[in-house]
Amino acid sequence: MRYIGLDFGTTNSSLAHCASPRDAPALVRFGARQTTTFRSVAHFEESREASRAVLETRAGPDAIDRYLDGGAGRLIQSLKSYLASSLFTATSVFGRTWTLEDLVTLILRTIREGAARDLGGDTLRGVVVGRPVRFANADGEADEALALRRLTESLRRAGFEDVRFEYEPVGAACFYELTLDHDELVLIGDFGGGTSDFCLMRVGPSQRGAGGRERILGTEGVGLAGDVFDSEIVEAVVSPRLGKGSEYRSYLDAKVMTVPPWIYQKLRRWHHLSFLKSRETMAFLHDLRAQSLAPERIDALIHLVDDDLGYPLYRAVEGAKQQLSREASAPVTFVDPPVDLRETVARADFEAWIGRPLDAIRGCVDRLLAATGVSAREVDRVFLTGGSSLVPAVRRIFAERFGEERIRGGDELTSVAQGLALRAALG
Repeated sequence: MRYIGLDFGTTNSSLAHCASPRDAPALVRFGARQTTTFRSVAHFEESREASRAVLETRAGPDAIDRYLDGGAGRLIQSLKSYLASSLFTATSVFGRTWTLEDLVTLILRTIREGAARDLGGDTLRGVVVGRPVRFANADGEADEALALRRLTESLRRAGFEDVRFEYEPVGAACFYELTLDHDELVLIGDFGGGTSDFCLMRVGPSQRGAGGRERILGTEGVGLAGDVFDSEIVEAVVSPRLGKGSEYRSYLDAKVMTVPPWIYQKLRRWHHLSFLKSRETMAFLHDLRAQSLAPERIDALIHLVDDDLGYPLYRAVEGAKQQLSREASAPVTFVDPPVDLRETVARADFEAWIGRPLDAIRGCVDRLLAATGVSAREVDRVFLTGGSSLVPAVRRIFAERFGEERIRGGDELTSVAQGLALRAALG
């Protein structure tokens, strides 16, 4: 019997296990490349056998590999960000209707099956699953409850039984606690793809036997994180090269007008890009191209949509963001003619573009401290996890409030899953 912790993320997921509360958690490895992170994507591809259409489905690393190998089809990501939205109930893929629960189940089932293979068939029924403090796009308790119902149903259909939920930052706190030989009051900041979550919690040797909720002084969260940072680079650097802000001359009255901005709202989230590939929208884009005063830019946009290039484009954007965490500038390079994007982004500009999300994170931390009545000087340590915790402007928020010497980090993409496995073992 293995105690299981599952971090189902907007961008990446991971699963950890341990045999007892005394054991350090280990991570399951997925796919041919044996990665410890499972990209939270699903890929659909239709083929024909004789005269019959066959729909092939993949998830995680295998889905990415098939897509990058030139597999024609549809790639869907960031499903977690829709869990709290009653507006998204289903989508059509190659003529078949898939509910949101169907799509999430596909990803979760592939995670469970991969874990079973990695563990040689050990029981994987019971699991502690992470949940954000505030689900992305949740507007009140009814939306939060909807998200949990959908996630619970998907987990059940994927084969997970005896499911318990725990706040994701609590999982990160349990992981951090492994390093301690003394008690601390710690502020956890968990920065995912869709949410930023915070927890003020007592940790240490004398606390380990207590349940997670008894040790929590307070929690806060906001429905934005890494995806929003990426989208600001797209808005400032990519979209203008694809026609944003350009003009066209109307056939009807020769009036010069600006290209409609709604097109580029879809571009801000790469997983929304496929929504532009409807017959009506593609006809509109071709008509727009004929009237455009910058037709080469609309050509590039049409090519991007028509060839489903959202994922490689966002890999280029994400790579630039990661490089900006280490260096003062970074190139955003994506060349697939007629798309020819070669721009250099300065860290100072990037930090200006993400100013509003940074303010929202600051406000979230301030609300947590105010609600708990804890001052910044009473916090012993700040543990930051998740990919966007490495963004210097994010770290600066905490350095300014608590001091650089109190900030800790580590295992940014898998710490939550490992901590959740420990929570499962503790009961």
